[in-house]
Amino acid sequence: MAEQEENDVNAEETPGYKAPEMKSIKEIQTLDQEDESLVRYKKTLLGAAANQNIGDSSDPRKVIVQKISLVVEGRDDISLDLTGDLKMLKEQVFVIKEGCEYRIKISFKIQHEIVSGLRYHQVVTRKGIRVDKSSYMVGSYGPNVEPHSYLTPVEEAPKGMISRGTYVVKSKFLDDDKNVYLQWEWSFSIKKDWN
Repeated sequence: MAEQEENDVNAEETPGYKAPEMKSIKEIQTLDQEDESLVRYKKTLLGAAANQNIGDSSDPRKVIVQKISLVVEGRDDISLDLTGDLKMLKEQVFVIKEGCEYRIKISFKIQHEIVSGLRYHQVVTRKGIRVDKSSYMVGSYGPNVEPHSYLTPVEEAPKGMISRGTYVVKSKFLDDDKNVYLQWEWSFSIKKDWN
């Protein structure tokens, strides 16, 4: 049972994918200086980082996960702030109407360095039994003053009397090098209606 739990928490790796070698922004900028179009392309790609505006120097984190939101078409997003006390998140339960289609949106900021292969990983349990495990490739990002967001593919909430109840989700935001930027638990409840 402990081995199953350990496997659940770890994100799956993409077969055949090899993480690129880590290079600093300065190294990337000095490569291929003689190719004018490549220099322009890198400036566009690096955004604010190309001008050395690469984040708050007093904050050493490369990835700052700001919030997670439940997105349902025709309804206001329901969000959880991930910058405060993460232990309080378990008490704030999302209510999801059974059978509805929803997406999860994660808002995050990148600073200081390029981060490659960001992933969002989650394990959903009900009464201690795993009912779902998902891992989404979010992408690679350079530092930017503006936050980024990632929207998961559409999912359908389970339906029926047996599916109703509270679920616990263990989430993790990590990269190709297995650096975990944030790990948190939250809950949602499947109900017959939105109340």
